Amino acid sequence: MVLEGSSEALCPPQSLELRPSCHKSQPSPPLGSSSQSQDGVFSEDKEPVKYGELIVLGHNGSLANGDKGRRRSRLALYKRPKANGVKPDVIHNVSTPLVSKALSNKSQHSISYTLSRSHSVIVEYTHDSNTDMFQIGRSTESMIDFVVTDTAGSSSGQGGGSAGEGSGGGQSAQSTISRYACRIMCERSPPYTARIYAAGFDSSKNIFLGERAAKWRTSDGLMDGLTTNGVLVMHPAGEFVSEPAPGVWREISVCGNVFALRETRSAQQRGKLVENESNTLQDGSLIDLCGATLLWRTPAGLRHTPTLKQLESLRQELNAARPQCPVGFNTLAFPSLAQREIVDKKQPWVYVNCGHVHGYHNWGYRKDKGPAGPGGTAPACTGERECPMCRRVGPYVPLWLGCEGGLYLDAGPPTHAFCPCGHVCSEKTVVGWSQIPLPHGTHAFHAACPFCGTWLTGEQGYIKLIFQGPVD
Repeated sequence: MVLEGSSEALCPPQSLELRPSCHKSQPSPPLGSSSQSQDGVFSEDKEPVKYGELIVLGHNGSLANGDKGRRRSRLALYKRPKANGVKPDVIHNVSTPLVSKALSNKSQHSISYTLSRSHSVIVEYTHDSNTDMFQIGRSTESMIDFVVTDTAGSSSGQGGGSAGEGSGGGQSAQSTISRYACRIMCERSPPYTARIYAAGFDSSKNIFLGERAAKWRTSDGLMDGLTTNGVLVMHPAGEFVSEPAPGVWREISVCGNVFALRETRSAQQRGKLVENESNTLQDGSLIDLCGATLLWRTPAGLRHTPTLKQLESLRQELNAARPQCPVGFNTLAFPSLAQREIVDKKQPWVYVNCGHVHGYHNWGYRKDKGPAGPGGTAPACTGERECPMCRRVGPYVPLWLGCEGGLYLDAGPPTHAFCPCGHVCSEKTVVGWSQIPLPHGTHAFHAACPFCGTWLTGEQGYIKLIFQGPVD
């Protein structure tokens, strides 16, 4: 093994934004050693410091099969009892066949860059007492703090949400999410800055970038690279809760540098370096892992969102107004937040092209459209119906209250619904999300409902609901 530099020669570059001194210290503790709760990694303090929360888009409050341990739809990141962060330390040039031997130290974090069949570069990392590290990926191994599986986004959908977990518990062979997708480093001191990096360390505390992965030597002699399908990040252009506006999707490298997108998701040629942007997460930052998109909310941002108790109060207020079907004159009622995907007989339905709210009825189909379901049951939400109030033709779907409060931009009244899925939330929330293009496939982007992942349709992607009050 040839030593190319010392720890002093590897003082972190500005892109990593680490401390200027690089003294070696004890190896970081095992990633799985921290205690965990149902809501995330936490400290034993009475009032633990919360760095922020990660929310997977396309799940309306929980996974379809329920939240279990580290596989869930939402995870809060708290200050750990003991720091487990790492930072770059020394760099080595080695012969590729000797890489496995060079990485035999199980207590040493490292990143291996395979440049050719005969040449590799290994960057050793050392313990950083100033940061906490959280890892995200598809793997269920203990070093992964947040297990994320593919979200089944679609062009049609209903119910409380969709989760593409399948019978294999989310370990589908066709998953495009990396087993060790990314890592988030949070500073343990105020203002508790959180930064994201592509790729996570495996059970041997290593990151391997193979010969086909995009990688390069930086101008200061260090190494950097991109993962196969990439980690994309979009920071909001303004304040997420006050002036929601989409930013520009970028790709984050293994060392946390920001690049323009590649021509396709897995192209070997990297995009152009974006020097005036950083990997620092802010309230409303979106993280796309090529199969699932995560939303980062800060504690300050979450204070503007409704709690589950407040959502329940909003539901009760809607029902207390006794909205009626303008044709059948029967009273409508939003079902319990715990009731999902099962349509209640009193549940309100909407014509998404006009916003008129009705009770369910099995007539109004166009002659060239399919019939209602057997026995008058609810048909699939793809049939075109004619609204009896204004004669506009379009989808006719049940309304579902958005149950994931972290996806709201405010705690305003639920007056609007996404089209065509029928998820109901505040006006500010539907307007904000309808403007955000979410990645789909290798190079496509489309606005989608954050509660179920359904692609938005129509002129705006949402509709104002028109309720009729009681006639008495």
